[in-house]
Parts: sequence; C-alpha cells; structure tokens
Amino acid sequence: MTKSVLIDKVAEKVEGLTRKQTEIIVETVFEGIKEALAKGDKIEIRGFGNFRLKQRKPRKARNPKTGESVDVPSKRVLHFKVGKALKDALNAQ
Repeated sequence: MTKSVLIDKVAEKVEGLTRKQTEIIVETVFEGIKEALAKGDKIEIRGFGNFRLKQRKPRKARNPKTGESVDVPSKRVLHFKVGKALKDALNAQ
C-alpha cells in the first residue's frame, strides 16, 4: 500500500474531510513519528506495534567483489515489534 492509497482509504472512512485535509493529517502523523524516532523516543501504537531505534555496533565486513576487509561504522537502525492484535489478525487468515 502506498501513502496515496492510505490517504484515499482514510478519506473514505472519515466523512466531512476532503482528500487534501486527510493528506495533511496523514503527513502530520508520519512527521510526528519521524521526529520522535529522531529524538530517540519509542513509538507505541497499542494493538499495532512498537517502533524504536537500536544501536548497531561497528564491525568488520568483507567486500564480496574484492574480498577486501571493510570497517562498517556503528549506526542506528529502526526496529519494529508487532503488537498482539496485529499478530493475531495476520495469523487468523
């Protein structure tokens, strides 16, 4: 599903809002999630799941083309843990 399809689905469900108003709401939600994650906060959406950042340690890797050893720096990666209600809904089908 693309963001555009999501906006259309939300606009269908909510009466009284134009597609443009719905687009602003969806964009605001995504911006809020991005800002919270950038600050290092955890996002918890009950019944859906949790988003949080994990710190990945620096490591040695190998370039598969040349076989040369490469240093990979530490970095933050996004981790999503699915919520129970979503997990149950996915496994019910």
